[in-house]
Amino acid sequence: MENIDGSRLQVRIVQTSACAACSAKGHCTSADTKEKLIDVTVGEDESYRVGDRVWVIGELSMGILAVLLAFVLPFLVVLVSLFLFMNVWGDELGAALCSLALLIPYYYILKLNRSKLGKKFSFSVLPMS
Repeated sequence: MENIDGSRLQVRIVQTSACAACSAKGHCTSADTKEKLIDVTVGEDESYRVGDRVWVIGELSMGILAVLLAFVLPFLVVLVSLFLFMNVWGDELGAALCSLALLIPYYYILKLNRSKLGKKFSFSVLPMS
């Protein structure tokens, strides 16, 4: 637990790659670890203190939606637009560049809707025992 503001908690998580736990990570450059802060809203009856160790829980549907929005839909946008631009122009390079350029407004629209998406991506916490 990093910070507490009423019913909002800020939890620090350590994200490690699969090879970060490897015994040879000292000799390898691909092992990485990142720290991230996650905002969690808890009920008024729950009490936590800064420094408490907690489990951060998310639903499977959140992970599926995240993969869908971050990878599957952009892939489909690029794929469909590539075929459309190829049929219209016949220029492979121009079609490829325009298809990739469509990702800019796609991710910008996601960024504009992050507060709306934030409501769908809500985590909960449980104390570690």
